[in-house]
Amino acid sequence: MSMPPKVRAEISKFLERTKRSEEIYEEAKEYIPFGVNSNYRYSEPYPIYVSRAQGTRIWDVDGNEYIDYFMGYGVLTAGHSHPRLVEVITEKIKNGTIYGFEFEESYKLAKIICKRFNVEMVRFSNTGLECTMHAIRLARAYTQRDKIIKFLGTYHGSHDQVLVATKPNLKAAGHPKRPAKVPSCPGIPKSLIEDILIAQFNDLESVESILREHPDEVAAIILEPVPMNMGVILPKKGFLEGLRKLCDEYGVILIFDEVKTSGKVYGGAEEAFGVKPDMKVMAKAIAGGFPLSVIAGSKEIMQHYGPGRVAHAGTFNANPISISAAIVTLEEILTREAMAKAIKLSEDLAKGYRDVLTDAGIDNYVAIFGTSGNLYFTSEPIYDYHSMVSKLHIGRWWAYYVSMMNRGIIPTAFGFDEQWTVSVQHTEEDNQKHLDALQDTVPILKEEIPNIRLLSMEAF
Repeated sequence: MSMPPKVRAEISKFLERTKRSEEIYEEAKEYIPFGVNSNYRYSEPYPIYVSRAQGTRIWDVDGNEYIDYFMGYGVLTAGHSHPRLVEVITEKIKNGTIYGFEFEESYKLAKIICKRFNVEMVRFSNTGLECTMHAIRLARAYTQRDKIIKFLGTYHGSHDQVLVATKPNLKAAGHPKRPAKVPSCPGIPKSLIEDILIAQFNDLESVESILREHPDEVAAIILEPVPMNMGVILPKKGFLEGLRKLCDEYGVILIFDEVKTSGKVYGGAEEAFGVKPDMKVMAKAIAGGFPLSVIAGSKEIMQHYGPGRVAHAGTFNANPISISAAIVTLEEILTREAMAKAIKLSEDLAKGYRDVLTDAGIDNYVAIFGTSGNLYFTSEPIYDYHSMVSKLHIGRWWAYYVSMMNRGIIPTAFGFDEQWTVSVQHTEEDNQKHLDALQDTVPILKEEIPNIRLLSMEAF
C-alpha cells in the first residue's frame, strides 16, 4: 500500500540521516539477533544506535542531536548524566563496585524509601522483572495460594509467569469482560500459566467475577495503577478503591507495580490516588539511571523473607554503586520541588499537543500522569486495552514519530503504546522546540495515511 508523498519524503530523509546506524546494524546482526539486546529496541528497517547523551540531549552515531523525551523508557527522570549524580558516583566507584557483603549505606536508602513511599520494609534487587517476580512469589507464600490476577495488555517484566496477554491482537484478546489467556511469546509452558487469570483494566466486574469463580485460590492482584504498556491509561474514579475493597473481602494481596509510576510523581501512585496496596514494587527512575529495584510492603508480609523462608537472592542486589546513586537521586535530585516543576512542564506539553492538533483538525487524545504523557490519534478516550487497540491509528503514529526525529525531537519512548518522560533537566525552551516540531509535522499528519503498522519503513 503506497504512502502519501510528504510521508515518503520524511522516510527518505530519515534513511539518509541514519546511514551509520544502518552500517552498524548490518554488522551487529551477524552476532546479536536483530542487532539488539532487547526486543523493544528493534525497529524497521534498522534500530538507531546511540553514542552519548547529556542533560536533555542525546546523539546518535551519525552525529544527529535530539532533544530526548524517550529518557530510557522513563528511567531518566533525573535526565542524562545529572552533574550531581556524576560527581557522587565518580567518587564512589573508587571504593569498589561490588563487595559480596552488605553495603554500609543500604539501610539508609531503605529508610528513605520507606518514608517517601509509605512502606514499612523493603528488599533490593536490580530490575523491574526481578521485583515483580519476587513480589508474586512472596504473595503466594504469604497467602498459601497459587493464582494471580493480572490485566489484559499490562506488562510486568519478561518472566514466564506474567508474560501472558501482554500485547495480543484484538481477535486474540478475547471478550472485553473475560479477556483471553494468551501466552505472549513461544517458550512459555502452558502448565505455568494455568494459575494466571486475566481481567480487564477499569472493569471491577471482570475482576469480581474471577474472584467469585476462584474463592480462596487467588494470592494476588498485580497491576500498574496507571498502565504504561498501553501509553497512559488513567484509572477510572473508584476503580483502585474497588480493587482494594475486593482484595480485603477475598483475602488477596494487592500489588502495585510502580516500576514506572514511582518516578512520575513524588510519592508514587499511593500519594496520587489515596489507595494503599499491600505491596508495591519500584524501579527505573529511583536510581537516576543505575539498575535498582525495590520490593516493598508491610512488615507482616515482608518478614517472610529470610534464610529457610521465602527465597530472595542476587549477587548484584544492593551493590554500592546503585545504592549510592539512589540515595543522591531521591534526596537531592528528584525532590518534591523538582518533580513539581517537571510535572508542570509535562502538563504544558500535553496542552500544547492538544492545541496544535485540535486547531489543525487532527483527532487526538492526550493522557498524562505526572511527568509522563501519551498521544493517541483518536478523538475518543482510551480506558482499557480493547479501546486502545480498536482506536489506534498506527500509520499516523509512525509518520509522526519519524517526522519528529527528523526535526531533532525524540517525542516519546519508542512505540505507540509508550509515553514521553519530562525530566528535571528539561526546560520551557525544550518544550517549545518540541511543539514547534509538532506544528511543522501538521501538513504531514493531515495526509491520508493508511492505518497500518509498516513492516518496513521502505514501504512508505
